[in-house]
Amino acid sequence: MTALHELGAAALARAYAARECSPVEVVRAVLDRMAQCEPRLHATWAADADAALAAARESESRWLRGDALGPLDGVPVTIKENIATRGVPLPLGTAATELVPAADDAPPAARLREAGAVLVAKTTMPDYGMLSSGLSSFHALTRNPWDLTKNPGGSSAGAAAAAAAGYGPLHLGTDIGGSIRLPADWCGVVGFKPSNGRVPIRPPYVGRVAGPITRSVEDAAIAMSVLARADARDATSLPPQDLDWCAAGADPHDTLRGLRIGLLLDAGWGLDCDAEIAAAVRDAAHRLEAAGARVEPLAPFTTRTMADGINLFWRMRSWLDISALPAARRERVLPYIREWVAAGARFSAAEVFHGYSQIAALRDAAVAACAPFDFVISPVAPVSAFAADWASPTNDPLRAMEHIAYTLPYNMSEQPAISLPCAQGTTGLPIGLQIAGRRHDDLGVLRVARAFERLRAPLPPWPRP
Repeated sequence: MTALHELGAAALARAYAARECSPVEVVRAVLDRMAQCEPRLHATWAADADAALAAARESESRWLRGDALGPLDGVPVTIKENIATRGVPLPLGTAATELVPAADDAPPAARLREAGAVLVAKTTMPDYGMLSSGLSSFHALTRNPWDLTKNPGGSSAGAAAAAAAGYGPLHLGTDIGGSIRLPADWCGVVGFKPSNGRVPIRPPYVGRVAGPITRSVEDAAIAMSVLARADARDATSLPPQDLDWCAAGADPHDTLRGLRIGLLLDAGWGLDCDAEIAAAVRDAAHRLEAAGARVEPLAPFTTRTMADGINLFWRMRSWLDISALPAARRERVLPYIREWVAAGARFSAAEVFHGYSQIAALRDAAVAACAPFDFVISPVAPVSAFAADWASPTNDPLRAMEHIAYTLPYNMSEQPAISLPCAQGTTGLPIGLQIAGRRHDDLGVLRVARAFERLRAPLPPWPRP
């Protein structure tokens, strides 16, 4: 029998409706699981057991009265700490932040509360979300549940680690260059980056999205049915649509038959793709092809010039933020980040403008390259999970972006993309598959991902960190 803390959101809704278990029992089970794992995993921050249990009791009463607010009522959730929740500070992963309680819930947190979801904790992230790592100057080092000597990735580090460790079914992250998909890849879970604007967020800026990290595509879709609701506070959000987020064909062949899918194995720059990862993605392509899709190779469409320009722009933006801090607070920022931004003091206006222009260049290249295909599949990252105490797979601030060549394009192009596990490597670490769709075809990406879940080879049991 599946333990309560490991039940998915859909299974919990059915169990609550049938009175087979209650939200209070489930939240207690999740809190117990966190108590077992957190001394080693360090995935959460600002956990409030009393508030979580109080919310669970309210949900329990609604289910007993037949007044449940929907499929997420009573479902335990975690929220990345850079998404505001009323009364809780936003450290942004760095010891340089002054801890001031947030006045209001940001849009994604507000939607989850309105749906009756139970917030059990915030989750950890690295300084300013500018690392694909669980390393932070504020939080304890977050580790990978599959191997505590390895990194969970980031910047949604705690969210992905919590999902893999079984801290409930739904975890909310953010993504500007791969921060949902990379940790989902390295922790062996599902991470969905919606189309930009699909999930209202505050504050919005270029490339930034919020999205779910779960153990199944079905749970990610259930989360999207709530997260995608309108919020006027995000002026960049898409017009609200009445979408059937949970629709999926019973037969994956019906979903995949006739689709044209691009296979991208060479990203065009960055770290070379590990042979075992490339083989796992090729195997996924063969399975999709056997189910009726037409899979064709896709040549690299991004360049070193694009990557370097965006890196320069981000370094300048972060340097402006960090250099504006008082000296004592500036010194608390993670040394790796301080070294990464230091060159911002020397960049010219022309260099910064050119760097910013590469966002549009990458957007146009990605949209044009994907246009002939219904979907594009690729690795999520070129390498497996790396050392727990490293800031990135290279651990070199001058080569800080070498691992995001597969994920970055879809932030800049505003296309939906998902990471889901496709294999387990010979070292026991997960290998993920990325599926990207055309702009705004979020439903299509989720449907193809659900179809692949039914086609992939069996995966090992969840880790016991």
